[in-house]
Amino acid sequence: IKEMEAPVESIYNLIPREIPNPPNPPRYNSKFKPTVKDELKQNRSPNKTMGPAKVDVPTPSDFLKKRSKEPVLPDTTNFKYSGVGKKPPVPKHDDKPLLGIRTNKNFINTNAVENIMSVTKKPLPKFVDTRCGDNNLLEPSGLVPKYTKKPDYGEVPDYLKKRNAEVKKAQEEYDQYIRERMRQGAMQQLNDAEREDIINGLKKNWEELHHQYQGLSVVTDTAPKKNRKERMEAEMKQLERDIELIEKHRVIYISNN
Repeated sequence: IKEMEAPVESIYNLIPREIPNPPNPPRYNSKFKPTVKDELKQNRSPNKTMGPAKVDVPTPSDFLKKRSKEPVLPDTTNFKYSGVGKKPPVPKHDDKPLLGIRTNKNFINTNAVENIMSVTKKPLPKFVDTRCGDNNLLEPSGLVPKYTKKPDYGEVPDYLKKRNAEVKKAQEEYDQYIRERMRQGAMQQLNDAEREDIINGLKKNWEELHHQYQGLSVVTDTAPKKNRKERMEAEMKQLERDIELIEKHRVIYISNN
């Protein structure tokens, strides 16, 4: 019953109170910290990597002085030839040199005769490819037509001979088939007059169709106009193909079946 009663009113409750900060939790310390420290200290010792200093510390009196860094030249000595002796002296004008094998050959006349009888050397053919005059040999450049010197130059290749033979054989078989069909009466050949009549008739049909085509309305805003125009264009193209086909072939066969 006392817990459910309202708190007792007091003027001291109106005084602001300082909110105490909660205490910080204890700092985390790993349980492996001592083990890691021991492992780091096992293989270490002072000056193990670099070693102790082997250079003596300079004394204060040994400071840098003027001209102390200049190079010192060695002492001058007399020059002496090493391994090579002196050359023999030049012979005097009254000395008689030792002569070897003597010959009575006239070198002047011999050289003149050899030059007169020798064949003149032709310069190697070259070509110039820059405006500065840079030249190169013509033989290895590929500009010399060496293919004309081949033994089979100008002859028909074997593959063309084989192809021409196959075409000739196919033409003979076709001619034989046409003669056999014409002998049986199942095929006949159009003469020149009939061929010209067919060509003229096709051209006349094309002109009439073209005249009708020019009379069509320019604006094709309805489906019937559009369909009629497309149909007439297709018929004109077909007539043009037929005329070109008949004019292209002089000999035309007609099957009677």
